[in-house]
Order: sequence, then C-alpha cells, then structure tokens
Amino acid sequence: MNDSHPVITVNQRGAARLRGGHLWVYRSDLTSAEAAPGALVQVRDERGKRLGSALYSSASQIAIRLLSGDEITEKMLPDLLRARISGAVEFRRPAARGTDSYRVIFSEADLLPGLIVDKYNDVLAMQALTQAFDRDDLRQVVLDSLSEHFPDASVLERVDAHIRKLEELPPRDSQVLRVARSSPSFGPGRETGERSSTIFTLNGVRFHFDGLSGQKTGAFLDQRENYAAAARYAHGEALDVFTYQGGFALHAARVCDKVTAVDSSRPALEVAEQNEQLNREQHRSGEIEWIEANAFDLLKDYATAGRQYDTIVLDPPAFAKTKRAVPTALRAYKELNLRALKMLRPGGILVTCSCSFHVSEAEFLEMLGSAAADAGRVVRVLEKRGAAMDHPALLNVPETAYLKCMICEVES
Repeated sequence: MNDSHPVITVNQRGAARLRGGHLWVYRSDLTSAEAAPGALVQVRDERGKRLGSALYSSASQIAIRLLSGDEITEKMLPDLLRARISGAVEFRRPAARGTDSYRVIFSEADLLPGLIVDKYNDVLAMQALTQAFDRDDLRQVVLDSLSEHFPDASVLERVDAHIRKLEELPPRDSQVLRVARSSPSFGPGRETGERSSTIFTLNGVRFHFDGLSGQKTGAFLDQRENYAAAARYAHGEALDVFTYQGGFALHAARVCDKVTAVDSSRPALEVAEQNEQLNREQHRSGEIEWIEANAFDLLKDYATAGRQYDTIVLDPPAFAKTKRAVPTALRAYKELNLRALKMLRPGGILVTCSCSFHVSEAEFLEMLGSAAADAGRVVRVLEKRGAAMDHPALLNVPETAYLKCMICEVES
C-alpha cells in the first residue's frame, strides 16, 4: 500500500452517525467511493469537513469503519494498530488473572474494527472480518504484535467462509500462522508441532478446543461469567437446551443432582461428551444425559408429558440476524420460554439468553413477561446480565452490546 489517501464523502445521515459516536457508515450513505478494497481512507462530509480516517470495504454494506477522528496515514497505521492491540491486552489483565481463556481483541469495542482474537489457553484464534485486516501487511502487524504479547502461544486463523464471501475475499482455509513449541502440548497433532488444539479452563471447568475442526468452540467466551452466575443458582434437576458442547450443562453438573442437555448437532454433542470426561470427578450429578433433538419439539413433548425441572437453561443461537426477522424471533423466544416456565417447579430457576443484537433487552424482557403471564407464573428477575468483561460494549455502537442473559426465579 502507498501513502495516497483516497477521500470518501458521506451524506448528512452518514456524517451525523459518525459525529454521534458510531464507527460505521453504510454504503447507501456514501456520495463518493473510489478506493481500493481494504484501503485506509479519509472521510469528509458534503461540505468537505474532515470526519476522520477509516478502513474501507468495496463489498460490504458497512462501507467504512472509522479508525480515528484524526487523519491517519499509511505510515502511521502500523504503530496505531500496535498501540491499540497493546491497549486491548492491558485492558484484559484483570480478566486474565482468573482464567486462561478470554477474548483478547473485540473488533469495534477495541477500536480495531474487523479484527477478533480469542485466547484458549496456549492457542490464539484470530479472525479477520474485513478486507482491511485481510491485507498482508496488516495481518503481519497483528501477528507480530500477538507474538510479542503472547510468546508462548500458537496463533491460528479461523476462517468464516460466509464472511469472506460477503467481503469478496478469495477462499482460504483455517490455518496455523505461528507455532510456539515452548509450552506443554495437549491433544492430537501436538507431537508434530501443529499447535491448533488445546484444553482450556473456564471457572474451573475444562474444555477441548480444536481451532481447525471447522466448528465453533462450544464454551462461548462471552458467556464465561454467565456460566458461573447460573451455577450459583442452579439446583435439583437441570435441563440445558441448546447446550452445543456443554457450556452451561458442565457448570450445572457440579451443583445439580441430575443434568440433561439437548442439542440438534451430533458432532457438538460428541465434543460435549469428551468435555464431560475431563470434568467428571467434579460432578455432583453423575453422568450427564446428552440428547440429540430439535429443541422446540423436545420442549413441546416434555411439557405435554408433564416433565418438571428445578433449573432450565435456554441459550439458543441468534434468531434475528436482521431487523426484519425480529417479530419471528420474538415468537420463537416466547414459545421456548413459555414451555420452560410451565415445566419449572416452584422456586425453579430459568436462565434465558439471546445473542440477537436486533432484539433489544426491553423487547426480550417484554417477551419474557408475556410468556410468564400466559404460563400463569410469577417470575422474579434475579440478575440481568450481558457478555463477560472481556467483551466490552461501546456506548454509541450498540451492536457491541448483543448478549442478554436473564436469571429468573419462578414462583407458583
């Protein structure tokens, strides 16, 4: 890349968005856009007033992501990225004292829009979500910085084929970018130095991680603190719905008498069973019952059969990936929560989650209240929670505050 700096002009709506503290401008709000894919661009309003420097995508509907309100040159960009990576690492030192696994870089929330880095014990998993962070020079800056801060960790790139298609990037396989041989090895492949798998710990619970398996990790780092919070209230017989690889179920097994966990993915449940083997000595519940089933069908059948539980966890995937999908998503959330509320014994605990950004906390609580009324249950909200502290939210970028986790107690 050279030091010529394309200028992109945004309309009044785009300018107001940036002045209001958001970092994104959509393609529909550009009045001029002549820049190379992934370029550093200078942003102006229609009167020519400077709005800052941004990273440009020639393909995404999010055309520019603001890096700074100041003018940044290509020569300045590597130092800026290194400083922000250092800031992100430093911000998470309190979280790092209590776990070996956490999100190191959270895109816009760390003013590194389009870059995600997660730490799983001694493996770092990097995702480039934009054309800019797919640039060879910026990838190298990121890789060098991560190697400096985490010298004993391997670094791998996890590729989301859908994201690459949206960004019009060439196909690429997930791959190990940097191998560190100094720390202990875990799992298959380690004897060859392919440091892509490990065993990591959240709240004292151990999980397998394989960065090249093609699956997302089943212990979602954003739920780390919610796993622990749920375990403080969980008791009796527990049902974990949408368990994936067992995040909530494995925490509940330490305190509950019996745990049943449900997911529609057989490969995910196979990993969950492997995770159970790592933790069985800590389990009060005995063997977890893993069930492969459609969650909606199973809850309907169990509710009809009069099944009762003391603790139910609902942690579904995002039902609303667009604003248009919100009404349908709210109906789905209500169906799940209504059935769960009917199945809880008096004094039971409902842990209900949504990772759909487009469903607001207010809408989620309104849905939950409607489900409680229809179920004829009195529900007390014990905790309203979000993502763990390593997933901070920017006040004026609401997309960074996506996770809702309500812990409720059900009366008669």
